[in-house]
Amino acid sequence: MDLRENVPLSSCTTLELGGPAATMKTVYDEGEVVTALREAEGPVLVLGGGSNLVVADDGFSGTVVRIASLGRTATRDGDDVLLQVAAGESWDALVTMCVEQQLAGVECLAGIPGLVGATPLQNVGAYGQDVSQTVMSVRAYDRDADEVRTLRDCGFSYRWSRFKAEAPRWVVLEVTYRLTDSAVSRAIRYPELARALGVDVGATAPLTEVREAVLALRRGKGMVLDPADPDTRSAGSFFMNPLLDPAELAALRARGAQPPTYPESNGRVKVPAAWLIEQAGFAKGHFDGPVGISSKHTLALVNRGGARTADLLRVARAVRDGVRDAFGVVLVPEPVLVGVEL
Repeated sequence: MDLRENVPLSSCTTLELGGPAATMKTVYDEGEVVTALREAEGPVLVLGGGSNLVVADDGFSGTVVRIASLGRTATRDGDDVLLQVAAGESWDALVTMCVEQQLAGVECLAGIPGLVGATPLQNVGAYGQDVSQTVMSVRAYDRDADEVRTLRDCGFSYRWSRFKAEAPRWVVLEVTYRLTDSAVSRAIRYPELARALGVDVGATAPLTEVREAVLALRRGKGMVLDPADPDTRSAGSFFMNPLLDPAELAALRARGAQPPTYPESNGRVKVPAAWLIEQAGFAKGHFDGPVGISSKHTLALVNRGGARTADLLRVARAVRDGVRDAFGVVLVPEPVLVGVEL
């Protein structure tokens, strides 16, 4: 375990924003995670890759427990492979390994920054896949009961899980994924990706080609971390795509809006937040000071340098309020907000 004080959290987040952590403990295995959490006095922030985090300019007055545990174990189960992965492993490195070893199920999730431990928390997803399709179980520390448990019922839905709903109760220690032993992908469900691959929706493609196509699409949107690209100084998609029930969709259309829609569960449809933002008058590259909308992707808010968290929140509120006033839809932020509110 490594202990440091007054660590600038701007150095630990992809937005490069946030004040100092009073205390930071970097932990390297499951036992150290549990010990650090048990010993912490006052508020605790569990930190992974910092790619989905917005921290106040004042920083965090409590203890930051930074997860750095490593380890992967694969076992065969019939035609599948069960892959147990420690929470501190790089997610993108794991996807790359799966593609190289011909394990299908996460190939559309290439290029997503952050660590394995965050994937069940947010039910991380992109291009027609999300981890709920492959997560078999999650080993987590239950802070309320002070015990380590293995959970199979994770309460997954769009960008949601029981770990997020019951935060800060659970701290993910290890995730087990059920993957298919195959050189070709699972069915391609996302039209944009299918077009990039030159296949029909519902078809399959070689894992390597899927990964390369996803990375190319993400680069075009500034969604692959690249120090040479200022548009990647962000938290990825800042707002979630709204899920509207039939009455809400009818109300939106009554305002003259005809957005693209994608069927979801319980009769709801997903409406692209990017479409709403653009139609409300916020174009790619729109800036207000040191923070603005990415020139490549309407959903990303970018720190162009010299920004503060207060600048980010001012722009985020302007976008949220503009969409609400234009369409009556309230956008919800996707990143975890620490010490601030939108």
